[in-house]
Amino acid sequence: FAIDRIRLLFTRTEYFIGQHVLAMNLDMYILVSVAAYLAIVIAACTLNFQRALPLFVITVLAIFFICWDFLIAKYEDRIAAFFSPGEIYLKKQWFWLKWVLCAALIIAVICWIIFDTAKQGSRQLISFGGLVLYVLLMFIFSKYPTRVAWRPVVSGIGMQFILGLLILRTKVGFDVFNWLGIQVQTFLEYSDTGAKFVFGEKYTDHFFAFKVLPIVVFFSTVMSMLYHVGFMQWLIGKVGWIMKILMGTTPVESLVAAGNIFVGQTESPLLIQPFLPYITKSELHAVMTAGFSTLAGSVLGAYISFGVSASHLMTASVMSAPASLATSKLFWPETEKSTVTLTSGLQMGKGESKNLLEAASQGASASIPMVANIAANLISFLALLAFLDSALSWVGNLFNYPQLNFENICAYVFMPFSFMMGVDWEDSFIVGGLLGYKTFFNEFVAYERLSKLIHNRKKGGSMYINGVKQYMNVRSEVIATYALCGFANFGSLGLVIGGLTSIAPSKRKEIAGGAFRAMIAGTVACFMTACVAGTVPALGVPCSR
Repeated sequence: FAIDRIRLLFTRTEYFIGQHVLAMNLDMYILVSVAAYLAIVIAACTLNFQRALPLFVITVLAIFFICWDFLIAKYEDRIAAFFSPGEIYLKKQWFWLKWVLCAALIIAVICWIIFDTAKQGSRQLISFGGLVLYVLLMFIFSKYPTRVAWRPVVSGIGMQFILGLLILRTKVGFDVFNWLGIQVQTFLEYSDTGAKFVFGEKYTDHFFAFKVLPIVVFFSTVMSMLYHVGFMQWLIGKVGWIMKILMGTTPVESLVAAGNIFVGQTESPLLIQPFLPYITKSELHAVMTAGFSTLAGSVLGAYISFGVSASHLMTASVMSAPASLATSKLFWPETEKSTVTLTSGLQMGKGESKNLLEAASQGASASIPMVANIAANLISFLALLAFLDSALSWVGNLFNYPQLNFENICAYVFMPFSFMMGVDWEDSFIVGGLLGYKTFFNEFVAYERLSKLIHNRKKGGSMYINGVKQYMNVRSEVIATYALCGFANFGSLGLVIGGLTSIAPSKRKEIAGGAFRAMIAGTVACFMTACVAGTVPALGVPCSR
């Protein structure tokens, strides 16, 4: 009996030591890897700090967020208890404090407008007036005007302004996003290697098919790999948490709005798939609005390849996320009590891939339907557009107006909206046509037309040929870039209804009933982002002539 006890003791001791040795070895590998990485960073900064500045900034941010996650995971209850007295005090004093904050905000905005107008000129006042008018129109046509909660509306517009000021008007912010745009553009050019191998040296002769669409495949592959390692889930969760804290929106709304910055309108609802049957009508409207008012990262790369500014496209996608929640909560206010309050579990899983190579392969395969859908839609829409133009020209010729076409009709309809954003009156006709292409066809057609206008301006030459304007000024191009940055069109309307209904069949009636209002709210969110870009013009973009 004693011998058996000793054997059992030795067995348990051996198992305990083996388990701890394994854990110690793993910890040792991690420590050695971290030490090696830090040594590389220190060596690079010592040799040339200016050249190693991006690596240094990334390292500092990574250390900050790792420490933050560690503290939250281990001491969340203590941190909450530490700040709870302040939270209780704010709740008690919030009735009068909110009016003080609103008054301070209004005074600050008025002072800023006065001083900025004196310095920059009065052109941006039209953009600011357009922003106010869009908010007023959304309030007038709101589902429940008397039930509007103004915190997410004011906070969303405020976040737009703050982001606009930091990114477009400060030299540091402008340089950072400009640098990021250049890096993204350089990164996307690596897709040329695969395109050249598959399609040959003259692949650029078929620019869209062999140059633009391979970028979608490449970006989809990279995104799949980032999801596999968990980076995208972490990033979306952080952005969603910030929006939830600042805007007071629910976890469902915040997470989807954050996810739409990076993924498409059919993928982002998967972030909250288990909770879709239980969300309110207002939350469902916010989910759809977020999808309509932002662009997926994969197609963003395609627009960059057209020659549209990468920094402005990325800025527009980020700024439209809070705008989508602001317009959604204004156009369809919350009248029910949200039942989904838990933030845990509101994240997308890593998928079925077992390793990084399999994730890359799955990402490339998943892009095939997207590429086919883009190509098929463009072929059909451009062919349909050519037929409509021919038919309208024939009808116009009967009344001695042969130049009648679809673009002219849309231009007249959308001219007031483009002018309200701050576009010069002589350019508002062109931007109105672009908005019509985006709304009735898709944003690919609109950005393709915008890229031609940008190339015409860069080439120079006559501004008018046979009375038709060939290009716009830089300010109008920038505002148009922001206004077009969204999926709000009739083609996407069917896509959203079909996609959401398939994953939440119990919400079929609510989805069908609120989709059109969500498309309008998404369109207005893009217009508001364009107004902010016109009110806070980027460095180097003139406000006035």
